[in-house]
Amino acid sequence: MTNIRKIGFIGGGNMAEALIKGLLSGDFPAERIMASEPSDSRREHLIEAYGIELAANNLELMEKSDIIVLAIKPQIVVEVLEEVAGVYQNDKLIVSILAGVTSTTIEKFFQGAPRVVRVMPNTPALVGEAASAICRGHHASQEDLAVVRTLLETVGMVQLIDERQMDAATGLSGSGPAYIYTVIEALADGGVREGLRRDVAHALAVQTVVGAALMVRETKEHPAILRDQVCSPGGTAITGVSTLEKNGLRTTLMEAVSASAARSRELGGS
Repeated sequence: MTNIRKIGFIGGGNMAEALIKGLLSGDFPAERIMASEPSDSRREHLIEAYGIELAANNLELMEKSDIIVLAIKPQIVVEVLEEVAGVYQNDKLIVSILAGVTSTTIEKFFQGAPRVVRVMPNTPALVGEAASAICRGHHASQEDLAVVRTLLETVGMVQLIDERQMDAATGLSGSGPAYIYTVIEALADGGVREGLRRDVAHALAVQTVVGAALMVRETKEHPAILRDQVCSPGGTAITGVSTLEKNGLRTTLMEAVSASAARSRELGGS
């Protein structure tokens, strides 16, 4: 990304901050990062924490940036795109992290052949462990896709998908951290119910989830195989797993992904 003069973020929330942090950790210069953000407290935080440039408004950011990252709420996308459409040039790359908003929806606000790449990252980007899905719009090139992939790989792993799969990715990885946080909380509560101190139960639950995930990633074994290795005949683990199955944990998680994906489609009007 050495030939990129400036990357601009419309919106300075948690996901924008994660990407900014990732760029800086990858030695991308702070003076080549810009953000526009209406909240005074967020503006001050971004300046103090990262030393980036803050644009006076979205129009200035659009004019000065080579890559523009749409890091706003899907509900205000029409307002923001109508505001900046007049200063857009086709040599600029639009990167959208908006849930449910298709590349076609974004493209129709701009004249010519607007280059759009859609991204669905997730909040573990803040600690460099994001799971991001990316796809390109009608006019974006393979080179555009490669640039965005390099950007996202500064904060985690990246999977290339078709745009028709983006709502599914939103339901799985985009919303998935919320499901796992709920699992961690429930595991800790179970430990407390069985007599552990809250801090001990919390620490054990967190490390158990981290360790189990790393086992799957590092061994490349199917989760079912690793689960069977824990579940000795007549033992404690198989008894617990039986309880999970009886109470529908597997089905509940699958339905959570589907419900989140459906909500993504609603936000995009599809």
